[in-house]
This record gives sequence, C-alpha cells and structure tokens, in this order.
Amino acid sequence: MITRTVSKNPRTTRGDLVNDLQRAGTKVTKATISNTLRRQGLKSSSARRVPLLKPVHVRARLKFGREHLDDPEEDLENDIWSKVELFRKNSTRRVWRRENAELHPKNTIATVKHGGGNIMLWGCFSAKGPGRLIRVKGRMNGAMYCEILSKNLLPSARALKMKRGCVFQQDKDPKHTARAAKEWLCKKHIKILDWPSQSPDLNPIENLWRELKVRVAQRQPQNITALEEICMEEWAKIPATVCENLVKTYRKRLTSVIYPLLAMTKY
Repeated sequence: MITRTVSKNPRTTRGDLVNDLQRAGTKVTKATISNTLRRQGLKSSSARRVPLLKPVHVRARLKFGREHLDDPEEDLENDIWSKVELFRKNSTRRVWRRENAELHPKNTIATVKHGGGNIMLWGCFSAKGPGRLIRVKGRMNGAMYCEILSKNLLPSARALKMKRGCVFQQDKDPKHTARAAKEWLCKKHIKILDWPSQSPDLNPIENLWRELKVRVAQRQPQNITALEEICMEEWAKIPATVCENLVKTYRKRLTSVIYPLLAMTKY
C-alpha cells in the first residue's frame, strides 16, 4: 500500500502515510516507512523545477532532441552555453522517486519566468571551462544585452580558445531575439543554436548554476554585496573538468527529457 500510494502521488509525506496506515488499523513509524520505500528502490529527493510546458513546447523540445541527440562530441566541444540566472530563495518540495527518474513529470515542479530574486547574473561556459560571469543591473533590454555580449561573450570565446565557427546557445527571451541582438550576432558572424522555448533544463549550464549555488551557500553571504563577490570568486574556482563533464553528459540530458515527453504525446 505504501509503494502504491507514493507511486500514484510522489509528494506524499511520511506523515501522510503514517496517518493513512493508522486509520487502516496499522501503527508504524516514519523510520519504517523510509526503510520500506528504500527497499523498493525509492528515495526521498528534492523535486526538480522544470518549465511549465504547453503542447507547442513539447513538440519543439522533442524535435530539438531528435535532431541533436547524435551530435558528435567534437561539435559539442565548440559550443558556448549561456544563461541569465536569478539567485532567489525558493522552498523545496520532496518526492519519492526511483534512480534516474528525477525528470519524470510526476517528480518535478513546473515553474514560470520572472519569479523574483536577489541578484541577476549572466554567465557562459564551454567544455574548456567557465567563461565570464557578470551581474546584470537594472532592467535588461536588447541594447544592454548586446553590450553584455560584446564585453563578455567575445572575450570569453578568446580566453577559452574556442575554434572559429563556435556555436552560441541562448534561450528565446525577447531581449535575446530582439532586432538589435540579431543584427549584432549576424555582424559578428556568430552561429546561434536554434533553441526550443521553455527549455532551460536542456541547458547544461543549469548544473553549473547549481554548482555555484552550493558553493555560495556554504560561505553564507550576509548581504547583496557579499553575495555578488562570493559568486564571482566561486565561479572562478570551478574546474574546467566540471565543465567538460557537463558537456559530455549532454546526450544523456536530452534522452532523459525526450522519453518522458514521448509518454505525454501520441507519437
């Protein structure tokens, strides 16, 4: 009964299960609940936050995954991944799940954009290591985004010794697809990866943000100024091997997203 309950609703807590069993005439402890579920291959984990997807997003993500699942590793090594990230305080939800099932729709929390935050950062990386990290101050528009790319993307590509013809990844934020940004990227002959909307979870830089947040949390910044300084310091300490491994696991990331989506469609 315990296993059936959490399989149907992974967000069921141990307290819920204790109460359900007690109403059924069986008294157990929370420790017994945990041990029982672990023997069934289930463990309590923080629910992953994933984009809130509409059918059009599902189709676009599946198309992208199928097109890039077999990209050669040498091509991936010449990609530069980027993202603007809000450092915010979010509560976590725990779910009971099996190994490698963290991205199943039942085990995730759908998120929406503009959730508020403390500071906004723009960063990029490649398989060769982290690029530049900067704080974005004020309201970003197309002109500001072009300035960020000019002062940070090109220097990052040079510092990382990227080959000519490197591919730049960015999401479909309106500021990224603004006319000014498109013209700047075209002028600089920068090839853009055709990225599906609502797909931050496909971006390996998400793992780099998590790595940074863990490092920053361990140092417990007391104010915004300290938060920014610590972010910059810890970002610079991230080894190139971490970035290399993230790029190497990109195909696994695509696979873990594609199969749950297939289950949601008629394909």
